[in-house]
Amino acid sequence: MGIFFKFIKYGIVGLSGMIIDFSITWLLKEKLRLNKYIANSCGFTCAASSNYILNRVWTFQSHQKNIPKEYFSFFAIAVIGLLLNNAIIYFLTEKGKLNFYVAKLIAIILVIFWNFTANYLFTFSLK
Repeated sequence: MGIFFKFIKYGIVGLSGMIIDFSITWLLKEKLRLNKYIANSCGFTCAASSNYILNRVWTFQSHQKNIPKEYFSFFAIAVIGLLLNNAIIYFLTEKGKLNFYVAKLIAIILVIFWNFTANYLFTFSLK
């Protein structure tokens, strides 16, 4: 399967993750009144774990036997993505005065390119 189709699959998985991320973020921020960055981080963690499983099985069809190592690589890349995500949200909300959820959507779109490339080259190329 070519890289383009893997990216499309990665994007579909990412959409499911985005639903999980936004739902948990909204619940924690709006209903439980947690800090927006803590809520964002919790939403991210749940989505990243779901995305790992779906990408392992469907997108990259990984047969790596060392699942903890593969998951750690995926999660480490996702954490870097989270830092980029939070930085973009901060810049767009605090400096650009955008709505939090609009800023979050923009951050997700930008960070997907980092996440896909790093996972393609590192996580799911592990032998």
